[in-house]
Amino acid sequence: MKKYSIISMLTGLLIITSCSDFLDIRPVGKVDETTLLTDEGIDMALSGAYSLLYAMNFSDFGAPLSNYQYGDVLGGQANKGSEAPDQPNFVQLEQYVITIDNGYLASKWGSVYNGIFRANTLLSMAGKMKDELSATPGESGADKYTELTAHAYFLRAFWHFEGIKVFGAAIPYVGDEEYASGVNPLVSNVDESGNYIYIWDKVVADARKAYETLPEVLPVNPGLANKWSAAALLAKIYVYWSSPYNGKNGNADHWNDAKTLLESIIANGKDAKGQKYKLADEYATLYVAGESDWTGESIFDIQHSISGTQTNTNAVNGSPHTGMGGKLGVGGWGFYQPSYDMVNSYIVDDKGLPLLDGSYRNRAPLSQLDDVDQTVIHTDLSVYTDPRIDISLGRYETPYLDYEVPHTLAGWIREFANGGPYLNKKQIPSMADRGSLSVSTSATSSAKNFHLIRYADVLLWYAEALIETGNPQGAGVYINQVRTRAANSYVGAVAGWDDSYQACDMTPASSQYVLDDLVNGKKGQDAAANYRIGLYPDSQFGTKESALRALRFERNIELALEGHRWFDLARWGIVKDEITGFLNFEKQYLGKYKDSSYEDRWVTLPIPNTQIITMEGLLVQNENWK
Repeated sequence: MKKYSIISMLTGLLIITSCSDFLDIRPVGKVDETTLLTDEGIDMALSGAYSLLYAMNFSDFGAPLSNYQYGDVLGGQANKGSEAPDQPNFVQLEQYVITIDNGYLASKWGSVYNGIFRANTLLSMAGKMKDELSATPGESGADKYTELTAHAYFLRAFWHFEGIKVFGAAIPYVGDEEYASGVNPLVSNVDESGNYIYIWDKVVADARKAYETLPEVLPVNPGLANKWSAAALLAKIYVYWSSPYNGKNGNADHWNDAKTLLESIIANGKDAKGQKYKLADEYATLYVAGESDWTGESIFDIQHSISGTQTNTNAVNGSPHTGMGGKLGVGGWGFYQPSYDMVNSYIVDDKGLPLLDGSYRNRAPLSQLDDVDQTVIHTDLSVYTDPRIDISLGRYETPYLDYEVPHTLAGWIREFANGGPYLNKKQIPSMADRGSLSVSTSATSSAKNFHLIRYADVLLWYAEALIETGNPQGAGVYINQVRTRAANSYVGAVAGWDDSYQACDMTPASSQYVLDDLVNGKKGQDAAANYRIGLYPDSQFGTKESALRALRFERNIELALEGHRWFDLARWGIVKDEITGFLNFEKQYLGKYKDSSYEDRWVTLPIPNTQIITMEGLLVQNENWK
């Protein structure tokens, strides 16, 4: 279980905020900001500002910061799962029938501006208590006013950037003046001449203030953002600002700014406990509750713990949305199944390298229904894959955490014809994580953190910045660092099912399969399937184009099912080609995609039409959706 948690349950600012309309910030409770201008109140405001990182409402399917609906499902790494008609707004996103009235997008917009509001409330309260707070030591040795405002700037930048990722950079920026202007400031996203106002520079300014003023070490609350969390957020903003999109997102060249900042993070960055950043020793450790938090890789996490009665919390993808239908000991709805395309992308060649030419789409799916018994799924475990495959997702006939080895559909997959044969896994709690279930939890309530930014991200952004600034050869060093770590863990074989498939023995067992570790020149015995991994040769980084192919594929595998893929494809300007390839492969096995297609303009998603109506002409739809 967790030793630290940055937030209590959704308290604090919940009593003084509303997200029913865009920036409708009228108090909804009896306690207002003035009443909270105490030392206890300002701490409550800080807690409330951070709490929104994970406190998704039970029904807000479109809002979680895991972004599994957008990054993973929209990005082709996963299918919606569950039953075909369940959640029609989700169906629209999955099948690329995207409209300006999609309810998931309205939920996402609301969460973004609620987060911005909470950050601004914290800034406002700190400003009214400035003299008192300036005379009070913070936990780092600096004064409390400086620390509190630094956290507020970080969160304000974080939430605005979350909005940019989804809706584009021509969205309203709500800063100190806008917040102070009244009950409903109605901030426009165009100037007097009707030109879009791109807010990159304002968000960068907030992130930079946080970077310059947040402490490095936080001995009391190490789960909060520190100086280097802000540095990584700022670098990420620079990377996105510099990326191609389609020329309609206010882009500029800040690759050198990103490179300089990333170099500093790699050389000097440390977590809030003072540990220098590094890759976790083993990839698998990143997804084990109680072990993943302070490996050196976590740069900014959503902090989770299980305590008290928490049925619908501490489940970053929504609770119980993405749990299985009973095999975890608690019911779930069966959303979020890895795609055929995603799983095949783990297939490697005889050198342990991914099939960068896309030929994995010419291969048969690794898992298929039994020809006779249509309730049983078989997996071809002899095909060599990257060892991260069975850590990142669940395949039949391989161990699923510490539960069992999936064999039949019952209790695992709700509707095979809609979701396919694979299971989400990274954010699912293990049996040991949930213990005896003495606490009321859902199938997905977990004490494992969700990594919003981790050190592998930094290394891969740095490799990308090197490629974009004329040094593709240098990028290989950092991409291969990530691949070297991937060789250090794999899923081992277990005794498995008895002959009647009525019971599963999870005791480690001998196996015909191996980890072929070409990085370290050794064989790992007793693997659950055949795994192989090697390093890219120098020749892969001879040109910008070939280096980018390796970089982009490595992000796909290393960060699989962590909410990044669609955002990467969109910012790279290759989303139509990649999603078209995904659809052509996936529709062979899932008929729901037979009429789906992807449009060039979908590099940002539409601003919810309800917000445009509410804003009475001040808010203009982004250019890709006019």
